[in-house]
Amino acid sequence: MSDLPIEFTELVDLTALGISPQSLDFRSTTFESDHFVTVRESQDGHNSVAIVDLADNNAVTRKNMGGDSAIMHPTQKVICVRANGTIVQIFNLETKTKLKSFTLDEPAIFWKWVSDDVLVFVTARAILTCSVFDGNVNSKPQMLTQRHQNLNNCQIINVVANKKLDWFATVGIIQENGHIGGKIQLYSKQRNISQAIDGHVAIFSEIFMEGNGSEKLQIFVTGTRNTATGAGELRIIEIDHNAAAPVQYAKKSADIFFPADASNDFPIALKVSEKYGIIYILTKYGFIHLYELETGTNLFVNRITAESVFTAASYHDNNGIACINKKGQVLAVEISTSQIVPYILEKLSNVTLALTVAKRGGLPGADDLFSKQFETLLQQGDYQNAAKVAASSQSLRNSNTINRLKNVQAAPGAISPILLYFSTLLDTGKLNKEETIELARPVLQQDRKQLFEKWLKEDKLECSEELGDIVKPFDTTLALACYLRANSHAEVITCLAELQQFDKIIPYAEKVSYQPNFLVLLANIIRTSPDRASEFAISLLQNPAVASGLDIEKIADLFFSQNHIQQGTSLLLDALKADTPDQGHLQTRVLEVNLLHAPQVADAILGNNIFSHYDKPTIASLAEKAGLFQRALENYTDLPDLKRCIVHTSALPVDWIVGFFGKLNVEQSLTCLKALMDNNLQANTQIVVQVATKFSDLIGSNVLIKLFEDYKATEGLYYYLASLVNLTEDKDVVYKYIEAAAKMGQSNEIERIVRSNNVYDPERVKNFLKDANLPDQLPFVIVCDRFDFVHEMILHLYKSQNLKFIETYVQQVNPSKTPDVVGALIDMDCDEKFIQGLLDSVLGQVPIDDLTTEVEKKNRLKLLLPYLEKSLAQGSQDRAIFNALAKIYIDSNNSPEKFLKENDQYDTLNVGLYCEKRDPYLAYIAYDKGSNDDDLIRITNENDMYKYQARYLLKRSDLNLWNKVLDAENIHRRQLIDSVISVGIPELTDPEPVSLTVQAFMTNGLKLELIELLEKIILEPSPFNDNVALQGLLLLSAIKYEPAKVATYIEKLDNYDADEIAPLCIEHDLKEEAFEIYDKHEMHSKALTVLVEEIMSLDRAATYVDKINTPELWSQLGTSQLDGLRIPDALDSYIKANDPSNYENVIEIAEHAGKYEELIPYLVMARKTLKESKIDGSLILCYARLDRIQDIENMLHGSSAANLNLVGDQLLESENYQAAKLCFSAVSNYSKLSSTLVYLGDYQAAVDTARKASNIKVWKLVNDACIDQKEFRLAQICGLNLIVHAEELDALVEKYEANGYFEELISLFEVGLGLERAHMGMFTELAILYCKYDSAKVFEHLKLFWSRLNIPKAIRAVEDAHLWQELIFLYAHYDEWDNAALALIEKSTKDFDHDYFKEVIVKISNLEIYYKAINFYVKEHPSLLVDLLSVLTPRLDIPRTVKIFAKSDNLPLIKAFLINVLPKNNSVVNQAYHDIMVEEEDYKSLEDAINSYDKFDQLALAARLETHSLIFFRKIAALLYRRNKKWTKSLAILKEDQLWKDAIETASISQDEKVVQQLLTYFVDTGNKEAYVALLYIAYNLVRYDQVLELSWLNNLSDYTKPYEISIKKEQNDKINELSKKFAENGSIGNGNADGEPLMLTSGAMYGQSTGY
Repeated sequence: MSDLPIEFTELVDLTALGISPQSLDFRSTTFESDHFVTVRESQDGHNSVAIVDLADNNAVTRKNMGGDSAIMHPTQKVICVRANGTIVQIFNLETKTKLKSFTLDEPAIFWKWVSDDVLVFVTARAILTCSVFDGNVNSKPQMLTQRHQNLNNCQIINVVANKKLDWFATVGIIQENGHIGGKIQLYSKQRNISQAIDGHVAIFSEIFMEGNGSEKLQIFVTGTRNTATGAGELRIIEIDHNAAAPVQYAKKSADIFFPADASNDFPIALKVSEKYGIIYILTKYGFIHLYELETGTNLFVNRITAESVFTAASYHDNNGIACINKKGQVLAVEISTSQIVPYILEKLSNVTLALTVAKRGGLPGADDLFSKQFETLLQQGDYQNAAKVAASSQSLRNSNTINRLKNVQAAPGAISPILLYFSTLLDTGKLNKEETIELARPVLQQDRKQLFEKWLKEDKLECSEELGDIVKPFDTTLALACYLRANSHAEVITCLAELQQFDKIIPYAEKVSYQPNFLVLLANIIRTSPDRASEFAISLLQNPAVASGLDIEKIADLFFSQNHIQQGTSLLLDALKADTPDQGHLQTRVLEVNLLHAPQVADAILGNNIFSHYDKPTIASLAEKAGLFQRALENYTDLPDLKRCIVHTSALPVDWIVGFFGKLNVEQSLTCLKALMDNNLQANTQIVVQVATKFSDLIGSNVLIKLFEDYKATEGLYYYLASLVNLTEDKDVVYKYIEAAAKMGQSNEIERIVRSNNVYDPERVKNFLKDANLPDQLPFVIVCDRFDFVHEMILHLYKSQNLKFIETYVQQVNPSKTPDVVGALIDMDCDEKFIQGLLDSVLGQVPIDDLTTEVEKKNRLKLLLPYLEKSLAQGSQDRAIFNALAKIYIDSNNSPEKFLKENDQYDTLNVGLYCEKRDPYLAYIAYDKGSNDDDLIRITNENDMYKYQARYLLKRSDLNLWNKVLDAENIHRRQLIDSVISVGIPELTDPEPVSLTVQAFMTNGLKLELIELLEKIILEPSPFNDNVALQGLLLLSAIKYEPAKVATYIEKLDNYDADEIAPLCIEHDLKEEAFEIYDKHEMHSKALTVLVEEIMSLDRAATYVDKINTPELWSQLGTSQLDGLRIPDALDSYIKANDPSNYENVIEIAEHAGKYEELIPYLVMARKTLKESKIDGSLILCYARLDRIQDIENMLHGSSAANLNLVGDQLLESENYQAAKLCFSAVSNYSKLSSTLVYLGDYQAAVDTARKASNIKVWKLVNDACIDQKEFRLAQICGLNLIVHAEELDALVEKYEANGYFEELISLFEVGLGLERAHMGMFTELAILYCKYDSAKVFEHLKLFWSRLNIPKAIRAVEDAHLWQELIFLYAHYDEWDNAALALIEKSTKDFDHDYFKEVIVKISNLEIYYKAINFYVKEHPSLLVDLLSVLTPRLDIPRTVKIFAKSDNLPLIKAFLINVLPKNNSVVNQAYHDIMVEEEDYKSLEDAINSYDKFDQLALAARLETHSLIFFRKIAALLYRRNKKWTKSLAILKEDQLWKDAIETASISQDEKVVQQLLTYFVDTGNKEAYVALLYIAYNLVRYDQVLELSWLNNLSDYTKPYEISIKKEQNDKINELSKKFAENGSIGNGNADGEPLMLTSGAMYGQSTGY
């Protein structure tokens, strides 16, 4: 076991859980407690959060996150997410509810939980607090205070608060003097004051001080490291002193040690264990410091991790500290409760401090000190301090100490030691079980329950069942609290029952998984409160887990047996609500009881249909006897019983009776209905009607109708059928209803039925009504109207002289049937005046069309003339009126043509069809009027009326109609065309019909006819001679169909669109005609285009242009010549046109053709009007290509618009360097000029110009040229300007190295190191060059400039150069301790530095290197191996190490190491050490090791040693067998080696009579009398006296056995005397008691005085 005062644990490796190492930093990882680690991860621009639950086996939960920061609640699964610094949302992950959602006014730069409810935000200007669980989702954080200016520019790393949340400390760090400084803003909420102090860490805590009782003091702890001096300091001060505490906390300060090699280390976390009074300080570099809280004493310092730490939290209920390092390890440290006190005693030699720590935390390790102190104080009579010491030690807190203190009498006026003992315990902590019982008795006896209750609430007492039994006589509620805390379940339930808190019994039993005897409990409750007992029983039944074990019937019997009918019923109702068959007997029981004692309750139970499995006949009989006929009927099944009960209608609700019939079959229903009608027909008719109505479908309407008819219940039948008639589909039912209604005189009802009902047979009803001859014939009229019996109806009514019903029908029922009525009346030769009068009575209501049609059939249209004229006079515009009038006028020849032409209201189709056979012309007029195209075309074709058709077509101007008549299938087409050309067209003056006609001809492919038509229209005198469209159309048609006529038409016609016709000519290969059109219309440009592009004659074009002679045409001709690559001619044409606009194409084509000489005049011309860079640049290029340098100079001396940089680049590309030089010089382009000078071979000038250019590319070009020409001086100048740019180093070095100029390259870099802009790449590159070409200078260069090197790159170089010393140096300075160690191992040299290797090896992170180092030392430096192992021991896997040496048979090399680690009591170490001792035959050391360290395979070692040649090893084997209770094997070895003493000890130790007897027998058999006597002496209690006597007698050993016999006799005598003395004492005690003397000291005297409690 380790003697360190701390326990160090690695909780988890975050990287092993899949956490990205890139996310392990202060900004991405939050660690609020030892419960959760929250890591924000980013991948491909998407954020997610990983939550590691340390309390749930390191379970990892990942969630997508829209924010940029996340933090978990210290204990609950509540996550806070922040986005953009201002948007905050807080969620409960378990309930999936949102707790908070708000937006801060400014971004939060830090946040932290300071309690379980409060989250603190720190912004750039303020500190805010947010109460997360206040229930207000949208409430924003409240301002706490402004940030203090001392936190300006600081990175906030922590916020802490005290428990009352009235003190806050905000901690930040800042760069100062090359180190990390700390700043703290201490804020008092009560005083609203902030104070700035220096510090890296801070925390608020509380402490008990001796003399203050139970009052705590608030303290503020800070830790800091001065950035100037490097000294660390811990400060502890009291804040807000408690006036109730007389003792104040004196300010404390202590040094915080920082190693010399940790100059940049600083405190990063501070935690306090209030329970143990320990301060934990963790530094950035992983050093843990422990201090005692009260005195500020430093207890322990050690390093727990070689990796830097970036966050920390409290651990193990705030008694330790946990942290996360950069490698993702979550490490935890807390004090070792078993080692801290011994450590303080042994290592610090501070007894007082050890006692303080042990006393505060109740820690072991100082028990002997407390015991000695307690005894000394008792002996001195200092009982008060003795009591305080006893209260401070766990080992002394027992019944013995209590009894001793109870027996001590206090001095007069002083508090008794036992009360002082209890008072001290109550002030500092909690009483144990024995202490609580001892204190409870006198306190309760003195009726001080309030004091006891106060201690109980403060958790100062340890509760037990015994304590509850003591308290219960005084206060049941208080006893219940004790039983609850003691988990005495039976007693708790008993108390709850006694207190009538029944509702708490089941929840408690479920909570603690306890099953009480509820039956007994209920029996006791019923006696005192049957209502509460019922409620409790019901609650039991509602709990499935409890209900399954209850006997409901027994519980019900408990209630019924004591006449608690209501409570028992309530219970059973709840218990039987499942209504299962197995509950039938209980259902019957509860109904029987209530029918006998409370019929109304039984009625309610049955009425609510709660039960369905009871004995129904029994219950029905009881219900009938109780007058509950309804319940009796519900449960009777026999028909006689039903008939007997059903007639009691006065006692039964009508609605129920009706519903009851729904439960009966048809036979039962009819029987019961007859019973009701037999009993009292008049009184029960209504009921019978309701039943019949409701169950008509079931019983059958025919059966019910017959029932009513049999009893002559007409009224009943009427009302029954009235309920059916509106719904039935049975024709007979409706007919019966009409019959019944007729009998009842209900004409209105008959009228309603025949009007709205659709089911009845109309023929049957019509005949019935006709025969019935009702006074009101309206139902008959309605039936005839609905079913189209109008003609029959009129005949009947006319014959029966019921003319008023005819008028009623027409006027009121259905005026729309007037045409049918009139037709019928005409058929009956009725008087016309009656008919006309009838029509006049419905004027405006009759459908005229139907009326005229009907009358027209009778050839009596004239009859309607007066009616029609009256209709028109009333303003009617019904088309049928006009149709009828037109027909009357046509038939009467009353100016029909005029009417047809002038009237627009008639139906042209109807009237036209009427006229076709009478007069086709009148039909034509009607069809023309109505645009009835098809009928008109048909009638004109049939009657050869083509000229009418032509006029109509031209008038209609409908293309679709034209297409129809011009269709090739039309046999009348030719005649129609002739009529159109000869008659139709000459009559027109509007061009639109002509145009449409032409289009129709074109559409129908009448090509020649079209030309014929157009020639007639245009060439012959007509209004359309000059029509542009028609002339164009004629030319178009000729182009397409008669190309030979086009030239003639062009000559004759002038009024057409040349831009439209000429392209068409070109399209149809009439190019000359197109040219003529353009030329005739003076469109010279287009005419020229035709010559060039269509006729393709540039010569003819030139002649044409020369003839016209305009600049535009010359320019157009030039473009065409240019396209035809007649470049000189084109240039000449452009010059004649004085047009430079196309200069870009001209320049490009001329240059491409090399026509520089011809191009110059054009460019000179162009420069006169245009100032374009292209023109001037091209002119310069032309001069350059013709070597006219002087012209270039002259041109550059003047103004020029040329882009000289671009021109210069083109000249440079064409290697015309002289001209390029002139261009670059003119624009001072030093970069290009320098390059040009290089090409001209003027290197010095090139360097000078490069300085002016100051361009990397130029320097590279000049540098490369100088190197190629071996101008190293100039090259170095260029190189110094290049090497200051890190990106140019590789190319520069490659250039030198490719040419083998190594010395010049090194010289260049050596000179460059002195430059102000010298950078890391230069130092690194020089180191690489030294490695390659001058290795002697490498180490010196590394020592001077290692801090300015790119060490990884330098490492690769020295490694490639096999410079091992330099490699190790670089690894060490780059903190690559693993590689440094490997290099020392793998590249070992003769001057190996063992001490330096030890310094390196302890700093490595990969422990596998330890084992490589061990193997290396075994091979190379075996003498130093043990020293190395001593250094590696703290982090070494010792078992693995030992196995390595055991496998290689080198264990003797590490013997000293094994001795050093033996105290760890490791099985592998022990085994290895044993092997060495056996090999060396060192039995003494082996025996010492076996006795001291027990972790090894003892039986295996014993088996190995039992055959050893040395007796000492065999003896050890026997001891090992004895230790493992292998008595037989042990004794066998000892017997073999005659080690009698050890054999006797083994037998005695075994405490096994059989083993002893066997050894005793062995001694007797072998004649070893001395061993026989010794065994009897040593193990006399394990041998039977009779067996010893028998052996002695059989083997004549009486003399040797005699000492054993004497001992036995003496022991028997002593026992007898002792028993006799006890009997005598018992007798005297009885006598004393009888005399009334006290048996012992009572507690009365002890507690008789006032206790102060």
